[in-house]
Amino acid sequence: MSAFFESELDEHAAVAAATRAALAEPFARLVAVSLESLRAGGKLLFFGNGGSAAGAQHLATELTVRYVDDRAPIPAIALTTDSSALTAIGNDLGFERLFARQVEALGRPGDVAIGISTSGKSPNVIRGLQAAAAGGLTAAALSGRDGGELPGLADPLLIVPSARTARIQEMHITLGQMLCGALEQGLGLA
Repeated sequence: MSAFFESELDEHAAVAAATRAALAEPFARLVAVSLESLRAGGKLLFFGNGGSAAGAQHLATELTVRYVDDRAPIPAIALTTDSSALTAIGNDLGFERLFARQVEALGRPGDVAIGISTSGKSPNVIRGLQAAAAGGLTAAALSGRDGGELPGLADPLLIVPSARTARIQEMHITLGQMLCGALEQGLGLA
């Protein structure tokens, strides 16, 4: 167990270092487009599947409630939480339309849609980002591995340099929380 413990933390630290080296520029662009949207009265829409759905909910909550200190709310929605919408869309339109339909209904030009997919190959995340681009939203994403289908679709695109889902998800939540802190500072709320 000791060797496993050390190995996992060593791998985490290596992926964190690689993320630091690779993602400063796309992270800064994600912060910039998010600030531009929020200052213009827009909002952030987060979505993903499984652990990425949990991450979407976590980040939207950090923004609408608070990240560090009590402050004014920052408009953000997780498109993973409305069980009636999720089941109706899945049943009536198909699971691959799950996020696209909500982006079409709730997104407005200038908003930022942030898809989260460790592989970059989730059909419903891809379709959600396509709907965002078609609707005049900024289509942004967090991914891993080689980014799957997201390069050329999402910009900014933060691809965590790892092939392990657990390490990718750890970096996604770290980057997401850094986004929350940066937005609080950029909006003068921290």
